[in-house]
Amino acid sequence: MITQTKETQAALTPQAAWDLLKEGNDRFVEKNQASRDLLEQVAQTASGQYPFATILSCIDSRVSAELIFDQGVGDIFSARVAGNIVNADILGSMEFACKLAGTKIIVVLGHTACGAVKGACDDAKMGNLTELLSKIKPAVNGVTEPSDAAERTSKNLDFVNSVAVKNVQLTMDHIRTQSPVLKEMEDNGEILIVGGMYDISNGKVSYM
Repeated sequence: MITQTKETQAALTPQAAWDLLKEGNDRFVEKNQASRDLLEQVAQTASGQYPFATILSCIDSRVSAELIFDQGVGDIFSARVAGNIVNADILGSMEFACKLAGTKIIVVLGHTACGAVKGACDDAKMGNLTELLSKIKPAVNGVTEPSDAAERTSKNLDFVNSVAVKNVQLTMDHIRTQSPVLKEMEDNGEILIVGGMYDISNGKVSYM
């Protein structure tokens, strides 16, 4: 498997970048990961990096973007925060990744049974986590079913997963509304902004 160079990165379209990620997840699920010499890729990227994708995912230990999408050293910028939410720092990082470093796609990756989403569903409060979970609460409120308050808790995994999907959708909206730089790039066809949900039970990513 090649290491991305300035030339290979420049030749990729946003759609081609998305296809590479989809193909990588297919390999991961099929246990047919690409053969790579990671230490050789370390050496090859020592003088520069040309990633083709930026992936925002949760800090969950089961959701490593490089593994899920079967990518190597120098392939992706990986931003991780509980609940895959955005703030000014992450948006700035994405702007650097896309506008200055040349990545062609932003993927907001949620996952099933997300602990941060469960915390938001239960209105958990603890130190700085309280502020983080408040950013997920709009997704909780955006899921209207079930209406029975007793069913709108972390014990209802269907509800949790519906909120996780809504949270990805809202995060994509926030990227577009809070970053004119990225919105303009998307409008000009320079990048794609897409959402995905990782199923922790089978390793498969479904796309929005």
